[in-house]
Amino acid sequence: MIQQGVLADSLRQSIIDGEFAPGSKLSEAMLATRFEASRNTVREAFRVLAEQGLIEHTPHRGVSVAAPAIADVIDIYRARRTIECTVMRDCEPEHPAVQRMRDSLAESERRQAEEDWQRVGSANMAFHVAIVDLADSPRLARTYRNLSAELRLVFLEIDDPRALHEPFVRRNRIVLEALLSEGPDAAADALERYLIQSERLVLGAFARMNRG
Repeated sequence: MIQQGVLADSLRQSIIDGEFAPGSKLSEAMLATRFEASRNTVREAFRVLAEQGLIEHTPHRGVSVAAPAIADVIDIYRARRTIECTVMRDCEPEHPAVQRMRDSLAESERRQAEEDWQRVGSANMAFHVAIVDLADSPRLARTYRNLSAELRLVFLEIDDPRALHEPFVRRNRIVLEALLSEGPDAAADALERYLIQSERLVLGAFARMNRG
């Protein structure tokens, strides 16, 4: 029988991969059958995912995947700027995670050439996870893991993945090159500009969706 932690991780990955769309209902019975888990284990996994902001319990309607609102986008980006820019400003350019930044950037550029925008988005997120790993803090890494999962839900709400991900491949290169040639302060400044632009793009997309 699958354990609660394993089930929570599996469901979390299914949600951020887009298997369950934002706002879609989650059936406790269906998931118990699919994962060969007890109903109690599914309920415990739901509790974990609710604490991470990935699902919502609505009275008389059950459990559904969270559907981020504009206020959520603003808060997510506020948290991203606080975490990522602080880590970048205090980092060591020789840290091993810098190689992971290089690798993620190279992957996003390869996938961009193939116009595989889902994988471009995944590589972009890996780049930013590597930035947080520059801090060597398991607690920050855990916090950012949950934050990035909420961010993927935001991205799933937007139906133009190319417009969402393509501009930031180049921005990632600017951040990395600033770190390597000018140092952490210049890279942090470039990263802050990046995140401000990204937030504006996402908020603009949400505004257009709401008008529609």
